[in-house]
This record gives sequence, structure tokens and C-alpha cells, in this order.
Amino acid sequence: MQRTLLIPLIVACALFMENMDATVIATSLPVLARDLGQDPLTLKLALTSYVVGLGVFIPISGWVADRFGARTVFRSAILVFLCGSLMCAVSSSLAAFVAARFLQGIGGAMMVPVGRIVIFRAVPRTELVKAISYLTIPSQLGPVIGPPLGGFITTYFHWRWIFLINVPISILGMYLASKYIENYRSDDVQPLDMKGFVLSAVGSTLLMLGLSMIDGELLASEWAFAMCVLGGLTLYVYLQHARREPFPLLDLRLLRIPTFRASVLGGSLFRIGLGAVPFLLPLALQVGFGMNAFHAGTITCASAFGAIFMKAIGTSVLRRYGFRSVLIWNAVLAGLALASYGLFTPTTPYLVMMVVVLLGGFFPSMQFTCLNTMAYADLDSADVSRATSLASVVQQISLGLGVTIGGLAVHFSSRLQGHSTIVAGDFWPAFIVIGLFSMASIPVTRRLPLNAGAALTGHKPVNA
Repeated sequence: MQRTLLIPLIVACALFMENMDATVIATSLPVLARDLGQDPLTLKLALTSYVVGLGVFIPISGWVADRFGARTVFRSAILVFLCGSLMCAVSSSLAAFVAARFLQGIGGAMMVPVGRIVIFRAVPRTELVKAISYLTIPSQLGPVIGPPLGGFITTYFHWRWIFLINVPISILGMYLASKYIENYRSDDVQPLDMKGFVLSAVGSTLLMLGLSMIDGELLASEWAFAMCVLGGLTLYVYLQHARREPFPLLDLRLLRIPTFRASVLGGSLFRIGLGAVPFLLPLALQVGFGMNAFHAGTITCASAFGAIFMKAIGTSVLRRYGFRSVLIWNAVLAGLALASYGLFTPTTPYLVMMVVVLLGGFFPSMQFTCLNTMAYADLDSADVSRATSLASVVQQISLGLGVTIGGLAVHFSSRLQGHSTIVAGDFWPAFIVIGLFSMASIPVTRRLPLNAGAALTGHKPVNA
């Protein structure tokens, strides 16, 4: 019980810091954009650059942990994330801020995936669902505290102070990791696929940055489109390389496992929808409805309360209905909840917004618990590092695509409606788009057998 509780809570320090940082930044983007002399939609590049850092370095996180030890890598990742936070605090231009966010992404690329490896190796499989729940409860405090705290600091002090919050959390995380986490490492480390690393790094970077700038605000659309094409071609070359490589950086052969495939592919579609919310909702409330950052933050944080409430009943729901049924019906409810944000107007009562946003946190949190747990249901211990790297990079890139797609939806909605600046009416099409993306995961999860992941939940389907 000590390992089932203590290890997830230590890893949760990193998740708490990462989640709080993301929500704080999202709430502060309009004010930050003004201070940096940029359009608020342009600041999606600051969020995307973080995801690019993740996408480049997550693929080697498993190999690095096996080679140098999980504790060593986990502590070093927290330190790198802290350095990136301090750089954000002193940035005075968009380029400097984007570079600092990229450095944070490098730290995040090692923190979360390696933390999951630590949990999987330290906790018995029969306790894995419970351990994941322990992990996500403290990490959900970041979205609870982040939006109102970031909004309060931005409104009444200065946005630069929000990045200094990570200093005490980082110190605590490094201390606890040093004291309680064993330095797990593999005795049989596979050779690093350096060619695959270069191909995946160049391809994902060009594709993500090209998509972020395709609106023409920072770079001519033709050049951004060319970056997307070149990035896509590079990733295609990587796919061909991975089929021939005996130890590929991202082992796509793991997708042959039904539960892992549903978790990665279905989860990526769902996360595209949800990834846009921390960017779009504060932007709609502040730029569209004229709220200050603090008031917008108090509404945004309601989703975290819904997520925490779900954790209290998530295990019981899975035991009764099983992974397949929950993933299908919950995706419908989550998609409807996210799309309903588009019904908000400047006259919508504050309490109504709070309730709707709370539901918009409850259903996605249930989906994440299912997806993250089911990914490990049928994996062998030897495949954990490679599977974690593949799942994590797809998850994070999906969240980054959500920010990009959400921003582009608002941009084109504003153009089609003939608005010279962003107004409240430009946001509802974007929320519909992200709701549909969340529902798009259903065709993937419907292919799961009725008893998928039953060993983890104890669910006994009637017709299995």
C-alpha cells in the first residue's frame, strides 16, 4: 500500500507543476500577448513550442531512463523544467518566450513518461488502477489552483511572477525522488535509433510549427504550408525506416495490441478536442466577453473540480461497465459538454458557466483514466519503456494539435464573418469543432472486445 500510494504522489509533484504551469499560461495569454506586442491568437505558438519540445524528446525518454536510471533522469528533468520556468519569467520577446517554453518541453518530455515507468515497475498490476487514480488526484490540483492563481497574479501583480511558483515545487519533487524512488534501469539496453531520432525530431518540429503559423500572422502562409509538407514527408520517411529498424525509436508494432492501439489512436483523437480547451476558453472569456484574467480563471478551474470528483467514482464505474462501454458513451457526453461552451454569451450567468465547465472536466477526466490505464493492460514488462514513449509522444502532439486547430478555427471564423478583430461570436464554431474531435474516438474504441482490460477492472461482461 505504501508503494501504491507514495510513488504516484511523488510523480504527481511533476504532473502538478506541469499542469499548473499550462493552465496559468493559458489564463494569462491575452495580457502576455499585449506585453509582448502580439495578437492573442499568435501566442498559441508559445503553447505549441512546448509540445514540440515534448515531441522531440519523449521518444528517447524510455531509452534514457533504461540507460541512466529512472531516478537520475526524473530528477534531472525537473531541474531542466525549472530552468525553463526561470527563463520564461525574464523573457521580453516572443522569440525568447518560445525558446524558454521549448526548454520546459524538454524537461516535461522526461518527467511524465519516466514517472509512469517508475509507477509501472514499482506497483503491482492489481493495484495499477488505484495507483493511476492516486497519481491524477494531486495532479488535478494544478488545474484547480492554476487558473485563479494565474489570473489573480496577472490581474493584480505581473504575469512574470507566475513562473516562479515552480521553484519550491521543483525542489520538493527532486528531494522526494532522491529519497524514495529507486534508480530503476535495464540490464539489457537496446541501441538508440539515432537516425529515427533525427527524422522524428525534424518531421514533428516542421509539421507542428508549420501548422501553428499557417494563418499567416508570423510567416507567409506559403512558407508555413511548405514546412507542413516537408515535415509530413520526413515523418513518412521515418515510418519506412521504422519498419526496417530492429529497434525503432517509436515501435509502431506495439499498435497490434488491441487495448494499446485503442488507447493511443482513440486517445489521440479525443485529446485533440480537449487540448484546445485550456487555450480557447480563457481566450473567449477575456477577449470575447471582456472578463479580466482573475474572473476567467475562476470559471476555468471549475473543470478541475469535475475531474477530481470523477476520480472518486471512476474505479467503480469501470468495474461495473468495463472499458469499452465507458469509452464509447463517455466520449459522446464529453464531446457534447465541450461543444456546449460555444453557447456561452456575455450575458450567460456566472453560475451556469461554472456548472457547464464542471461537466466539461468530469467526462474528459473519466476518458483519460480509462485510456491511460488500458494502455498497460496487455503489455509485457519488457515493452513498457517503448510503449510509454510511443503513447506519450502521440498524446502530447494531439494536445498541441488541439491548440493549433482551435486557434485556426477562431481565426477562420473571424475572417468568414468579416470581423477585423476577434469578437465573442467567433468562438462558437471552434467549440463545435473540438467537441466533434472528442467524439471521433468512438469508431476506434468500438472495435475493442467486450472484456477488454477486464483483468484490471474486474468487470465481467454478460456476453463476453
